[in-house]
Amino acid sequence: MADTGLLESLLRLVEKVDGGIDSQDVAVDLGVDHQVIVGAVKSLQALGEVISAEQKSSKHWELTGEGCEIAEQGSHEARVFNAIPAEGLPQNQLMKMQSGKVGFSKAMSNKWIRLDKAHEGGPRVFKTVETIEDTVRDKLQLVQKGLSAKLEEKEKNELKKRKLLAEVTVKSYWITKGSSFSTTITKQETELTPEMIASGSWKEKKFKPYNFEAMGVAPDCGHLHPLMKVRTQFRQIFLEMGFTEMPTNNFIESSFWNFDSLFQPQQHPARDQHDTFFISDPALAHEFPQDYLERVKKVHSEGGYGSQGYKYDWKIEEAQKNLLRTHTTAVSARMLYKLAQQEKFTPVKYFSIDRVFRNETLDATHLAEFHQIEGVVADYGLTLGNLMGVLHQFFTKLGITKLRFKPAFNPYTEPSMEVFSYHEGLKKWVEVGNSGVFRPEMLLPMGLPEGVSVIAWGLSLERPTMIKYGINNIRELVGHKVNLQMVYDSPICRLDS
Repeated sequence: MADTGLLESLLRLVEKVDGGIDSQDVAVDLGVDHQVIVGAVKSLQALGEVISAEQKSSKHWELTGEGCEIAEQGSHEARVFNAIPAEGLPQNQLMKMQSGKVGFSKAMSNKWIRLDKAHEGGPRVFKTVETIEDTVRDKLQLVQKGLSAKLEEKEKNELKKRKLLAEVTVKSYWITKGSSFSTTITKQETELTPEMIASGSWKEKKFKPYNFEAMGVAPDCGHLHPLMKVRTQFRQIFLEMGFTEMPTNNFIESSFWNFDSLFQPQQHPARDQHDTFFISDPALAHEFPQDYLERVKKVHSEGGYGSQGYKYDWKIEEAQKNLLRTHTTAVSARMLYKLAQQEKFTPVKYFSIDRVFRNETLDATHLAEFHQIEGVVADYGLTLGNLMGVLHQFFTKLGITKLRFKPAFNPYTEPSMEVFSYHEGLKKWVEVGNSGVFRPEMLLPMGLPEGVSVIAWGLSLERPTMIKYGINNIRELVGHKVNLQMVYDSPICRLDS
């Protein structure tokens, strides 16, 4: 609370005027800083209806630091003029002065000086007039005295352009008497003590009103990154839809499970080093289900299960290469193989959310390391219609209703579709996922029954997060350029249902 003496001085000033008084005038009368008066006004408001204070804004002109210097010492051009003797001054010597460059230019414009470039000792500056009037200094001194109204707007703007003058917005209070106005301050009690109750003194005390709308002190706590908030919501949606989470704790995968088991040929561009991060130590994997590996080799090189295959020499050396997994579909392949080993097939719904790695060029929507969300449904007789229905249900739960599907090609799904969502920030359709029906050449070598279909889709975690939080550049969400304040300020993720 402000000093009681200051508060009472302010109240006495308010008492003397009928219509009210401006807090800036109070500051001048009492010889204190305006912010001190603002604090006093707020203290009086806290006491109840002692005063009434209405906030208002006003603009006025103030001198900048350079403007104050010129008001005292003269303008740059005047200083240059006064520094030139009758016999002139070499230009290079003039330019070494503190006001040289700016003053020379302005003095030349005012035609106070001239430059003789043909002078035998080098370019020399001479006066062209006997006396000058430093109007810039005069105008600034008027502003300094509070007489800026005497200047025209054009003159003020010229001085503002030279950074000698600045227009300042000042917020002040118009103070009038309140319904409980008094020039003396009665301290209000903030606590009802046992002693007051026992003695009955509380009856004569004046208590400060309790503010039930006041915010409590925010507790110190950690903050979840927006990605983690959206990840939690995605996981909840999958669980609500009856999906089971797959184990995804192996970032390093063999080429067999990452590519070959998915009926992706060994010559596919995705298996090149410019698209995939291969591991140098350990470089090779050695443990595979041997009978399943032979069936995969056969369907690649010779065909089978109604397919003619790719007709190439399949090599175990390529399948053994270790890499940072390029998609979580490698995990889905392992889980479907495990499902196929059961005595009796049972329909399943799996999902996973975890990191994958691709050797991609970084830009506003691509990273080399990102999160992939994958959903897999295995049952008898599933079609593309089932896939589109599940995708619509899934994305609607995310609050994303603007969806488009575009035919695509994947080595391990047929038919295949890319999923696009409209990004309000980028004002364009952004690819958010890929989907399709797993091919028989992938499923039947695993040992799944012939009538079983598997629909699947994958999407990144980052792009839906960007859409929900209005982030236009993925590097502002993940990586070394992330502003940590964004993590603190981002609200809880509430995806519209």
